[in-house]
Amino acid sequence: MTIDGHTKVAGIIGWPVEHSLSPAMHNAAFEALDLNWVYVAFPVAPEGVGEALTGLAAAGCAGLNVTIPHKQAVIPYCSSVSDAVEAIGAANTLIPDGDGGFRADNTDAAGFLRALDAAATIDLSRAQALVIGAGGAARAVAWALRSRGARLLVSNRTDTKAAALGPTVPFSASALDEACSSVDLVVNCTSLGLDGDEVPEDLPLDGLRSGQIVADIVYRPGGTPWLAAAAQRGAITVDGLGMLLHQGADSFTQWTGAEPPVEAMKHALRRAT
Repeated sequence: MTIDGHTKVAGIIGWPVEHSLSPAMHNAAFEALDLNWVYVAFPVAPEGVGEALTGLAAAGCAGLNVTIPHKQAVIPYCSSVSDAVEAIGAANTLIPDGDGGFRADNTDAAGFLRALDAAATIDLSRAQALVIGAGGAARAVAWALRSRGARLLVSNRTDTKAAALGPTVPFSASALDEACSSVDLVVNCTSLGLDGDEVPEDLPLDGLRSGQIVADIVYRPGGTPWLAAAAQRGAITVDGLGMLLHQGADSFTQWTGAEPPVEAMKHALRRAT
């Protein structure tokens, strides 16, 4: 495509954000529909969130995704929030409000459920899940699981944050391994596993079992070491690419008003990994 004075700019803010696959996914979608749009990554330090949103809105940014660690921090700077954001307490999608600001939505919850449905069969109304983490993504996943009737256990380094989402499990490998013995689904909602070739020592491993569903919202080429280890133990694994795809498709529609070219977006993610 040719970038010119009519090109609309969308993007993602986070810290760090250089690893994001969202630019590849969304730029492929724009190309597939011949839209004069471009999507870029904006590294924004935590202390600069407010200034960044003000500046991007003033510059006419046509849409934003939000990733770790800003999903809660962006909310006070938005002119309005969706019901999902109000319930979850975190936002991952910002849409221009037509008045020089952004309104906030959360497409992570629906994206996670679509990814789970595509990869595994589970009746969540009869299931118990262990959610590891208590940040913005964990809030979305917890809300999504509860919307289908799942019972939750939650573990986080800060126990008070975990307690806000459900009954807690101590944040240690031994405690998490023990909790795994009683749950049907385990979801890592932390950034553990984003880097390195070894399974993070804080994530459960020995307690994972055959037939259990193990999901990781972290996405990286070839999947995370933790998911690979879970698969070796016979678990049904769900990687972060599915959630990334489906939350991104919802964001795309909100910005452009167009039906997302999901297959083109999926192929772009596969190429990028």
